Amino acid sequence: MAIDLMGFFGSASLGVYSLATDNLAIVPPGVSKNKAERIEECLKVKLIKTTVGVSVLAGALACGNSNGILLPHYVKDEEINAIKSAAPGINVKVMETKRTAYGNIVLANDKGAIADPRLNEKDLADISDTLGVEVLTGEIAGLPYVGSLATATNKGVLAHPLLSEEENQRLKEALKVSVDVGTINRGIPYVGTGLIANSHGALAGFFTTGPELFIIGQALDMVK
Repeated sequence: MAIDLMGFFGSASLGVYSLATDNLAIVPPGVSKNKAERIEECLKVKLIKTTVGVSVLAGALACGNSNGILLPHYVKDEEINAIKSAAPGINVKVMETKRTAYGNIVLANDKGAIADPRLNEKDLADISDTLGVEVLTGEIAGLPYVGSLATATNKGVLAHPLLSEEENQRLKEALKVSVDVGTINRGIPYVGTGLIANSHGALAGFFTTGPELFIIGQALDMVK
């Protein structure tokens, strides 16, 4: 399993611009052919180049797993069609709420999901139906932005270093995998902003150090 270093548009916060599941990755249209090929090779996914709501910040605005994708209410029809055509059969849910940054407030894998505690019961039910998993609510490091504070795969979770023991247990209960803590991009604790990953590999921001890469590999069970 591979871990590659990358950035988009000169930024090491690639998790803000992109997201990955075991089947697909969404990146902005401006990503070069070389980077697109590296992403496909590393993550072994179908690559979708699209904006979300005419924004390049797909990783912040969208969230998904192998079953479904959550999108904000202002997503365009052509963006939805780009996802559906590349991933036939996937559940695509446009969340008709004032909240838009679902990549920041939901953390999911194919085994479960954890969401911002401020979401209401209807939103949580829609998320559960779309992703096909049970959804629990919880925080990481005392903050509700669970999607930006951690990266989850079907093999493990890497979360903010100030994760409490109670929060650790909640993540394990929700996502049904082991949980570790670490940073990306030379000490940034908002792991989800600079790391995307799936069961096959990971892409970290280009400032991520050797020791950080080692912890990522351990947490996401990539070290053979």
